[in-house]
Amino acid sequence: IDKNYALKNNGKWINQTELQKQTKGKYPIHSQSIQAVCHKYLNARDSAKKAKQKGLDNKYPYKQKKYFNTKWANNGFIIHPNGTIELKMGRWERKNQPPIVVKIDKEQIPNGTVKEIELIFDAKHWKLMLCLSYENGEQPTTKKEGTIAAGDPGEIHAISAVSENGSSIIITGRKIRSIHRLRNKKIAELQKKMSKCKKGSRKWKKYNRAKQYILSKSEAQLKDCLHKTTKQLVDWCLEQNVKHFMIGDVEGVQRNKKKKRSKLVNQKLSNWCFGKLYDYLKYKLEAKGITFEKVDESYTTQTCPVCGKKKKPSSRNFICACGYSQHRDVHSACNILTKHLYGEFRPMKITNHKYLRIA
Repeated sequence: IDKNYALKNNGKWINQTELQKQTKGKYPIHSQSIQAVCHKYLNARDSAKKAKQKGLDNKYPYKQKKYFNTKWANNGFIIHPNGTIELKMGRWERKNQPPIVVKIDKEQIPNGTVKEIELIFDAKHWKLMLCLSYENGEQPTTKKEGTIAAGDPGEIHAISAVSENGSSIIITGRKIRSIHRLRNKKIAELQKKMSKCKKGSRKWKKYNRAKQYILSKSEAQLKDCLHKTTKQLVDWCLEQNVKHFMIGDVEGVQRNKKKKRSKLVNQKLSNWCFGKLYDYLKYKLEAKGITFEKVDESYTTQTCPVCGKKKKPSSRNFICACGYSQHRDVHSACNILTKHLYGEFRPMKITNHKYLRIA
């Protein structure tokens, strides 16, 4: 597709109907696979537009990808009882193309209705893999009775939370930080070596493969840490019989251009993956019948709930001149909770505290 088609067409963005019209019959794959790519592009474009409306400096999709995951949905595939999967390729030059046949162990097919199959490339093991998305038929029921809890995400401590009954939890994010630091160090070393090579040369390709391996491995490690972190929080919510969980919305803190920061702080904030943390928490809590909500967290870290004075904490503890003191992350979570319950910041008595590390 012509990259400048949207500009040539009266200076307007290309819509879904026109995009599908432009791609129809141009690629030898199933029509639903082509539509999936179109939808992914349109969703990325809409997300960037919404972010720009909020004042964030997000970019519209502009890079051309060399490889792109292929999806088959609805009628695009057939799964046989013996484990054979047929991925349809649609029509090309007025002829039905033979399907891609993949034979796997029938025990690997999930017990449920498979909704989508995606072909992905695993850079860590340097091979293609099939990812099956399925529906197990279980419908979560929302809890009607229980307590309310609030959490505060952080860059050092992944998340801290408190409940109405005075229980609190802190889950450290130091392992996530260490993975980011090692990844950045290794990537910088490879980038330095690649800059001395001719692009496309044998040596350059060798370094590039090593770079993709490191990125893929670190991505898998980070995903594992985030899943463990969110599972620990969900288990704590079940222990405290939580029915509604609120979390501070830190969107915009990372991209605040008005605030001058050092390169080190900017690198730490750029590595802060709070968006994935929100997504994982949302679906895991809702699966257990706990409602999830993002709320405003403005001044929750700086405001003393006793005297109301604002002060930026310089250490891991918030200490006020009036005598109030509390761990800064627990203090912030308490302020988020009391603001929701009472409409103002109030002090809370923490009776039970838990500190967890990611193994």
